[in-house]
Amino acid sequence: MNDTILTTRQKYILNVINQSEGLLREEIQEKVSKLYPVSKPTVIRDIHVLLIKKLVSVTGKARATIYFSKVQNPLLREFNLERYFADDPDNRIGARKSFDFEIFKNLHDLLTPEEINTLEKVALSFREQTMKLSPDLLKRELERFVIELSWKSSKIEGNTYTLLETESLIKEQKEAAGKSKDEAMMILNHKAAFEEILKAKNDFKTISVSGINQLHNILTKGLGISSGIRKQAVGITGTTYHPLDNEHQTKEVFEKTINVVNKVKSPFEKALIVHFMMPYIQPYADGNKRTARMLTNAILLAYDLYPLSYRSVDEDEFKKALILFYEQESIYEIKKLFIEQIKFANETYFR
Repeated sequence: MNDTILTTRQKYILNVINQSEGLLREEIQEKVSKLYPVSKPTVIRDIHVLLIKKLVSVTGKARATIYFSKVQNPLLREFNLERYFADDPDNRIGARKSFDFEIFKNLHDLLTPEEINTLEKVALSFREQTMKLSPDLLKRELERFVIELSWKSSKIEGNTYTLLETESLIKEQKEAAGKSKDEAMMILNHKAAFEEILKAKNDFKTISVSGINQLHNILTKGLGISSGIRKQAVGITGTTYHPLDNEHQTKEVFEKTINVVNKVKSPFEKALIVHFMMPYIQPYADGNKRTARMLTNAILLAYDLYPLSYRSVDEDEFKKALILFYEQESIYEIKKLFIEQIKFANETYFR
């Protein structure tokens, strides 16, 4: 969607409609009027713009007309991030506060045939591309990739190392002045985790709790983070969403997600699902998002696809995309980011 074609109020109306199972015009006006005092003719004109732009769908006639999301799978509903995050967490309309057990029925067909076709066209064979490189060049390229992945994935978690400081740490074992030991350890753990999935990439065509636990243990080594399924509640900054606080339920939905992923045919869709479901479930006390990113790469490598460095990702946009999913169960922004990173990786590395 080109954001410049909509007014702020129209963006809000789009979000309101996509947060619902369908709304009458009067219901839309009632919700919108809480933030934007607006007349009936103005609301009608705004809705008409959304219809013309094919951003919403409609059924019924006259006063019985209902406006609803243009997509059937609620996970694919489009939201305007700017308008959504203009409200503080406690003021976001319709924000979910707890895990939705019904989400599993929608974990299918998340990538359209056109999107899969596009990804297959840009995706290079990791094995073939790396075999073309001389041993020295391959070593340098792998090192460059690991540095950029370790830096950006850690930065998303609040790590303050710069890219150049990360390079010095990985290449020369030189810790940055004024930075904590934990920050250095987080980065080095990323390096160790990537080396592990590269060595054992065939193990991740079928994922398992034990395999993911092992990956989590590598990523959190020496950071004082407990291993295994968490036994206590956790909170997430910037959202009112709270993951499950029952150990048995957490384990149950974790295993159910793994079973869903293992049945999916498209490796791209497999990787996409773990990319957002791991942070949503939060199976561990900490380190969930970085484990999800590394597991995403493990699956891609298992299918001879390029791993993702996330180098070009804006960390705030990344976090907002996840929070939008937690609160509205929309993966629209996450999927867009995921596709962009696949294209970026194939255009940038091992060439």
